[in-house]
Amino acid sequence: MVIGGGYAGTAAANHLQLRDDVDITLVNSRPTFVERIRLHQFVAGNYDPSVDYGTMLGDGIKLVVDNATRIDTASRTVELASGAALDYDYVIYAVGSTGAVPSSVPGAAEFAYSLADLESAERLRVRLAELPADAVVTVVGGGLTGIETAAELAEQGRRVTLVDGRTLAPTLSAPGRRSVATWLSENAVTVLEGSAVAEVRRDAVVLTDGAVRQSELTIWTAGFGVPGLAAVSGLRVDELGRLLTDETLVSVDDDRIVAAGDAGSPSGRPLRMSCQSAIPLGVQAADAVLSRIAGTAPAVIDQGFKGVCISLGRHAGIKQLVRADDTPLDTYFDGQEGAQMKEEQCRQTMMGIGMEGRNPGTIVWSKPGPRLAQVAAAR
Repeated sequence: MVIGGGYAGTAAANHLQLRDDVDITLVNSRPTFVERIRLHQFVAGNYDPSVDYGTMLGDGIKLVVDNATRIDTASRTVELASGAALDYDYVIYAVGSTGAVPSSVPGAAEFAYSLADLESAERLRVRLAELPADAVVTVVGGGLTGIETAAELAEQGRRVTLVDGRTLAPTLSAPGRRSVATWLSENAVTVLEGSAVAEVRRDAVVLTDGAVRQSELTIWTAGFGVPGLAAVSGLRVDELGRLLTDETLVSVDDDRIVAAGDAGSPSGRPLRMSCQSAIPLGVQAADAVLSRIAGTAPAVIDQGFKGVCISLGRHAGIKQLVRADDTPLDTYFDGQEGAQMKEEQCRQTMMGIGMEGRNPGTIVWSKPGPRLAQVAAAR
């Protein structure tokens, strides 16, 4: 059983088809796959991120539309919100991640909008459509989601302020950050670098220095969280609630449970949240299960990165090249070329998962060597 039908879970379910004697069930809260990396486009009104699972999943995979509420490791059943319980021999835990609008910031939970999932993005899209074109929009968070959201809205002529907290685009190199900052400036996005939001009001945000800035809509993209399924099920998790695993993605508590994607924490050192890591981790989680079934030891994860892509509206973007350990190089591509690279990456992501469903074993990724070996060598 695969719990979660995002990038990691769908790739894992498809890869399990390498054995034809395995019954595969995918449990997901929605009847459609959601291109989460396109949600900023959906909010802006120029993309539908919902994709029919019929184009994504292999023919023999059973889809159960429900929410998993508890994994009973003693009886090997997964309890569902509908009241049903499904038996399993192995679970691939791929519940993904969520946005985390902090309760510690007064007014944030009440007045700020998230776009971390489809339902949140739908609410945000409706609210945005209600506002006049000259309404002031504040985006909180200077990471990739915040930048892409601010840029998408700015390109449409919205008045956007981006509050980035610490450093704009911290995963990029200094030259890459300058390129992003230049685009935002040229497109009238006000960037408050090094500022943080201390309070969210219905029509304003209050910064930590006491400044009050008009904001008829506040979008919160900072922070990270995961569903609490692992903790509720009595499994050990890290400080953010991710399932703790060894370097083979197998739970430290139960060798019948394997994690994939954002919700897993291998050796307490999770990889960067991205479909670039989620899909290979889904495949490697499936391989770990297949190894257990075959009676062989699962392989340690072999995962590398190649780059970071950011869209800046529909006509510009940036692709930052990185080392296999995800540290940035100075090399990047921006402008229209960067936009084309980002679009191609999004397209290939979906195409790759679908191809895995039709022909398991086709997904490939950068394999620089086991992570722990890299860390030991660096030391």
